[in-house]
Amino acid sequence: MNVAIIALQRAGIVFGPMQLLTVPGRRTGKPRTFAIAVVPVADERYIVQAFPKAAWVLNARAADQVTLTRGRRSTRARLTELPVEARRPVLRRLVEESPPSVGKRYADNGLSPSPTPDDVAASAEHIAVFRVDAI
Repeated sequence: MNVAIIALQRAGIVFGPMQLLTVPGRRTGKPRTFAIAVVPVADERYIVQAFPKAAWVLNARAADQVTLTRGRRSTRARLTELPVEARRPVLRRLVEESPPSVGKRYADNGLSPSPTPDDVAASAEHIAVFRVDAI
């Protein structure tokens, strides 16, 4: 699925909050591209881990800068990982303001015991949240 989304984005076809995150590999330094959702919450933009053991999380933690691409437009950014306590209100609000499938994804992927805003927020130590800071 990731390959299909990347191909559509590169062709200029955009949908929803999906963007391409290009980040240097933490071991090789070679650019790695992942399809991710950049979501607005409380006047900020965030990238939130939706799958356990997502490779982009480790690469983003090691990178100084990343490139975000939407369609044919690219921008440089810094990803600032939020501490666990700062993640909780972002996760709660994200699940409250999103379709039910968002909370369900965290429960289905084992990151939260249930899809409720409170349970997803309580699971913040298992879910990486990065604020997107423009450069």
